[in-house]
Amino acid sequence: MKSAYLSHSSSMRHEMGAHHPECPDRVAVIADRLLARGLLDFMDSFEAPLATEAQILRAHEGRYFAELRAQAPTEGYVQVDPDTAMNPGTWTAALHAAGAVVKATELVASGEYRRAFCNVRPPGHHAERGQAMGFCFFNNVAVGIRHALDELGLERVALVDFDVHHGNGSEDILAGDDRVLMVSTFQRRLYPFNGEAPRGANMCNMALDPYSDGAALQKAVTEGWLPRLRTFAPQMLFISAGFDAHREDDMSQLGWRDADYGWVTQRLVEVADEFAQGRIVSVLEGGYHLPALARSVEMHVRALIGID
Repeated sequence: MKSAYLSHSSSMRHEMGAHHPECPDRVAVIADRLLARGLLDFMDSFEAPLATEAQILRAHEGRYFAELRAQAPTEGYVQVDPDTAMNPGTWTAALHAAGAVVKATELVASGEYRRAFCNVRPPGHHAERGQAMGFCFFNNVAVGIRHALDELGLERVALVDFDVHHGNGSEDILAGDDRVLMVSTFQRRLYPFNGEAPRGANMCNMALDPYSDGAALQKAVTEGWLPRLRTFAPQMLFISAGFDAHREDDMSQLGWRDADYGWVTQRLVEVADEFAQGRIVSVLEGGYHLPALARSVEMHVRALIGID
């Protein structure tokens, strides 16, 4: 069974100024790498639709949605937090990024596809119910998760977040929702400077020490994530796939290598095959060293779609 690949040209039109690390080239280098390596031959490509207001409001406050829409500029930039800005392309790109995850969720939940990868930006896992932050506007993966639960009738889904920064926005939205188990790794004492104390019983937050490597990841996954995931028995897995823990990415002090992303993805594929009919939706989050990002996403996608 083929996997699905979702993206949209609007991802290239959102930008936050010269030299900002969360840049349009992130999507482009991933697409180029997957094409050059022949992986897109094993995936059906879809253009991401716009998320509807109703879909966004399953994860975000109506006040926030209205205020963000009103802030969207017709020229120049509007700063919404110290490192997050909107340009004239941001609003549409953000709606398409969330819409990609909704569409991917529908494709995978239906059984038409076993896996989906969403190559979209802006990222989402720092966006809280009522606040944009950390390069994020809408919490794309949370929008997809709530669509799966509230619209498609799933009863249990898991969110796995291996970005180097804690997914505070996902935790803000999903903590206490016993239909969701969130398991994550992130670097201790790094932006957004929280996560070590979980906000709900459905959170399994595994903080990793600075300068640790893939061995620490494997320990966290084996001893922390996997027992919780197997007990929970999710019907679908969602991945907030951040690639900024890579040793070449100066956003952090972790030392992961390309192969670590393949290893962790393979463990998630095994869980999905055991409990969730193989169903996984993966969504791009961080990753700012472009060559390392492209290589790491290749390893992730290879494991997702089962290509050596």
